[in-house]
Amino acid sequence: MTLGVILRHRFEGFELDVAFDAPPGITVLFGRSGTGKTTIINAVAGLLKPDEGRVATEDWVLFDTSTNHWVPPHKRRLGYIFQDARLFPHLTVRQNLAYGQWFAPKSAPREDMSRIVDMLGLGDLLSRRPAALSGGEKQRVAIGRALLACPRLILADEPLSSLDEARKAEILPYFERLRDETKVPILYVSHAATEVARIATSVVALDKGRVTGQGPAAEVLSDPAVTPLGVRAAGAMITARVTAHHADGLSTLRAEGSDLLMPRVTQPEGTDVRLWIGAQDVMLAIVRPDGISALNILDVTIRDLRVGTGPGVIVQLSFGRSVLLARVTRRSAEALNLHPGQSVFAVLKAVSLPRDAVGDVMNRT
Repeated sequence: MTLGVILRHRFEGFELDVAFDAPPGITVLFGRSGTGKTTIINAVAGLLKPDEGRVATEDWVLFDTSTNHWVPPHKRRLGYIFQDARLFPHLTVRQNLAYGQWFAPKSAPREDMSRIVDMLGLGDLLSRRPAALSGGEKQRVAIGRALLACPRLILADEPLSSLDEARKAEILPYFERLRDETKVPILYVSHAATEVARIATSVVALDKGRVTGQGPAAEVLSDPAVTPLGVRAAGAMITARVTAHHADGLSTLRAEGSDLLMPRVTQPEGTDVRLWIGAQDVMLAIVRPDGISALNILDVTIRDLRVGTGPGVIVQLSFGRSVLLARVTRRSAEALNLHPGQSVFAVLKAVSLPRDAVGDVMNRT
């Protein structure tokens, strides 16, 4: 089921005008604060009635202003995951989950609570109340409650923004499972590039209320023309396979015929993963470096150079069938005479590839 979204709405000093499709999986609305991400989510939820628009699937119309069709929010069969879990403090985890089931339409296929409990690792928490849960545990319960309402669409408005890095690392694998094991579209709001690279099926990049790019995550994130968070947050996503774990705390990942060393990852050997590599972590050399501490030296070819108004240049690199981005100064680009078609070497320090930038490859077997 693909969700089509067309929205136009004007606030004082801001105008939203977007159109995009959200296929099954996680579609991330990606951009800076104030670009309209939450406004889109609230319009889809029915918490905002836009000036113009239509949100629908092939057989389900939430609203269409051209025909004055409007489904009230409580009848839209949506699961909404907020920044904070918003659990009922006087109810146990089991009772909070059951509350979601209570809202499921009688005509909808009933979701098996035991399957949701197992998928989200909630078995040991069922008798606890929210006050006895960590932030990550609360969010897992909120996800389960949303799923048990048998929604036709899930909305997640920056669900990890209130968590520290450890809790984010705890929750991200569950969103990966949610992406892979459910068939409903998920609209997910984020402004964190590594988070987007790990979980997104598709990305809608937003800037000043407009769509600047949309499509598969790997394509949008590696497009130097689409930098919704600015060049300092630019980067690319590649697919690799974990081939070895080493006694010195490093792991080897095989990508495009080359080995990458990085801090030990949690995935077992033989696992295919998605890896986010920030443009600021990639150095370029026109001859193969020797006698340096960096452990990763990759043969790449320059595809394009994007020169901004500042001192920096974003260099798009072909790495086998994948794409990498490097951020260098304009002075360096001129000194090295960098140009499209040129063969160069991309240099990455192992420690510049953080473990939280590695996620499971989408699997819909």
